[in-house]
Amino acid sequence: MVFDFLQPINEGLLKFVNGLSKQALGNKIILHTEDEFPNLEEIKIALITVNEYRGAEVDNPDEDFVNFRKYLYSLFPGNWNFTIADLGNIQAGASIEDTYFLVKTISEDLIRKKITPIIIGGTQDLTYPLYRSYDSLDQMVNLVVVDNAFDFAKEVGLPFNSYLSRIVVEEPCNLFNYANIGYQTYFNSQEEIDLVEKLFFESYRLGEVSNNIPIAEPVLRDADVVSFDLCSVQSSYSGNFHQFNPNGFTGKEICALARYAGISDKVSSFGIFNFYNSIKEVSLVAQVLWYFLEGYAFRSNEYPYGSKESYYKYIVPIDDEELIFYKSDKTGRWWIEIPFILNENNKIKRNTLLPCTHEDYLAACEQERPERWWKAQRRNLL
Repeated sequence: MVFDFLQPINEGLLKFVNGLSKQALGNKIILHTEDEFPNLEEIKIALITVNEYRGAEVDNPDEDFVNFRKYLYSLFPGNWNFTIADLGNIQAGASIEDTYFLVKTISEDLIRKKITPIIIGGTQDLTYPLYRSYDSLDQMVNLVVVDNAFDFAKEVGLPFNSYLSRIVVEEPCNLFNYANIGYQTYFNSQEEIDLVEKLFFESYRLGEVSNNIPIAEPVLRDADVVSFDLCSVQSSYSGNFHQFNPNGFTGKEICALARYAGISDKVSSFGIFNFYNSIKEVSLVAQVLWYFLEGYAFRSNEYPYGSKESYYKYIVPIDDEELIFYKSDKTGRWWIEIPFILNENNKIKRNTLLPCTHEDYLAACEQERPERWWKAQRRNLL
């Protein structure tokens, strides 16, 4: 059984939890101990830490993530009505590919059981096995990465800054869309920037998002996998001085993005990477995770899991076509309809909904097509 490779919670942590308030998160989470593994039938969220840092050729000073767990367990949950389990730790395998295999296999099993895996720690290349966990799930994948770089580096690069090239090139290719939130131009070559445009992927500069955080909400609403790179956060907020970054998201901004990811009905796996597990970093990472859980508690089961029949429908004529928008009667969120070709021979089509903003609707009323709508159609033709 693949879960046998998960290392249980440190005994000292169990004593720490016993000393916490009964209302603290540590007493609300089902823990994987030496004596007992959680009953997964009761679980909606599964937390796993991964001690794999060879992707950036660094060491983890706290192999059991003790300080992170102490801080997380000490927080108080909101009015949450779902069950969380801490499944423990994945220790680095004999090779980095062995660790990838464990992350992929465990995540796939959890997703099949309708459990959202949250992978904490390790370097950004662990996004690769998290993406690969969808290989046998018979679906295309939308990957959203909050990162200051695209990680399309050539093969000579280390795994943490070249994993995306592997995702795009390797078969089977299940990637429908990649979106980057928060890239900083000086960390990316012009070749990488041009490639993102050529593939009709999405990218949003740091300043663009910082000045208007809600523009990231529709992007995260459309994601299956969400990967956070702590290097996208200012070091003065993250405490990450291993890879010092004077610019980036603030603590408040990264937590807002995590809440958007959590509230998305579609997001089925979440990771926080390039977390070097120092005492200075644990507070922000725990709070980012808390905001994801807070968002998860407010999921509304809208499209694609709910019916669009009760939505308000708006038809906007532009030139010789009509753009069809939908507005949720429950949350006030917006979608735009996109025709997708299913069969190139007879041009059979189906319509799907792409998350958008109210501003996209207003722009369409001014005869301006939304860029996300345009790129989604182009990707379908590649």
